[in-house]
Amino acid sequence: MSADLHVEVEPESVGMSSERLARIDRHFRQYVDDGRLPGWQIVVARKGKVVHHSTYGHRDIEGELPVEADTIWRIFSMTKPITAVLALQLWEEGAFELNDPVAKYIPAFANTKVWRAGSVTSPVLDPQTETMRVWQLFAHTAGLTYGFMYHHPVDELYRRNGFEWGVPKDANLEGVCDALAKLPLLFQPGSEWNYSMGLDVLGRVLEVVSGQSLDDLLRTRLLEPLGMHETTWFVPEANHGRVAKLYVPNPATGTAMKMDVMGQASLHPPQAFLGGGGLQSTAGDYQRFVQMLVRGGELDGVRILSPRTVKFMASNHLPNNADLTEFGRPLFSETTFDGVGFGLGVSVTLDPVKGRVPGNAGEFAWGGAASTAFWVDPVDDLTVTFFTQLLPSSTHPLRSQLKQMVYQSFVE
Repeated sequence: MSADLHVEVEPESVGMSSERLARIDRHFRQYVDDGRLPGWQIVVARKGKVVHHSTYGHRDIEGELPVEADTIWRIFSMTKPITAVLALQLWEEGAFELNDPVAKYIPAFANTKVWRAGSVTSPVLDPQTETMRVWQLFAHTAGLTYGFMYHHPVDELYRRNGFEWGVPKDANLEGVCDALAKLPLLFQPGSEWNYSMGLDVLGRVLEVVSGQSLDDLLRTRLLEPLGMHETTWFVPEANHGRVAKLYVPNPATGTAMKMDVMGQASLHPPQAFLGGGGLQSTAGDYQRFVQMLVRGGELDGVRILSPRTVKFMASNHLPNNADLTEFGRPLFSETTFDGVGFGLGVSVTLDPVKGRVPGNAGEFAWGGAASTAFWVDPVDDLTVTFFTQLLPSSTHPLRSQLKQMVYQSFVE
């Protein structure tokens, strides 16, 4: 049975402590009480049963509207694992191979140059000596980046061409990918890890191989079969009142300050469907997604992926089983780097001791820019989701603290 948010069991029945789980809420209430977070929603499930579901604070501070069970959240990059699962559904049917060149589906990437040196105005570029492959889009090793990174001249080139927290005006997904292909790669494909727009490009590959738009494909192949009826590219007007407002830390005080302009984007159809970050969802919907994953690709009699595919997705695809510290650039992303590798659309824990954060080797995870997060732990048959709306996700150590608080609640 699926872990229904409205049906909780005694934590003790699955080896966890009610008293210790209560520490989670006491700890995270402090973030709201002192103004650092607007509000939050937390769901912990073990062995297919919800053992802890709590809400606190506001979805709209100024409107004095509380976080409720059905609050709608912008999940930003927690869209990525959803896109990865959709892609693996098509891969299971032979629609593409992971080693296929990206240029087979998006020809513009055959001619993309690679940054070597120089400046934004006078770049020195090399030809690709390594072929960009589809698996690298999942794994952030294709040489792409993000304009919001502010770490490299290529990031600035992205911003100058309309890629920061958005995409070039009037571009659909095909146009977005063609524009990206004209910008230099950060490195030769496959040679490093860098958080990137790879899952956005993967979404376009899916459109090409399926002949459907990404939104139609996602709805018909994954969201509807899984019962994720409130996971959408934009929130319909009837549900606007349930949407949590978006906040950033006030530079002077550190308290949550509303970010109206960017927050409004979730209420209107996007100009491009971005597989790397564009969905809005609820805790109930995302719970169905993570339960499907922890159950090996099946939920309530609906099989989305083979158990073998889920295991393959959650394996470390970085060369020589390297972790992100060895293979990645230590830049902004939704995970710690020590003892963590990367699979197909998700981070993968290799050694929790190395990262100094509790957990199990083999758990997989990701988060979103507004500080949302999830992880799936097949070893302990555990899923955890956390929702709030504070940009950027690096503001507070919410994810590591949540893991610490969840694993201390085990009593077996």
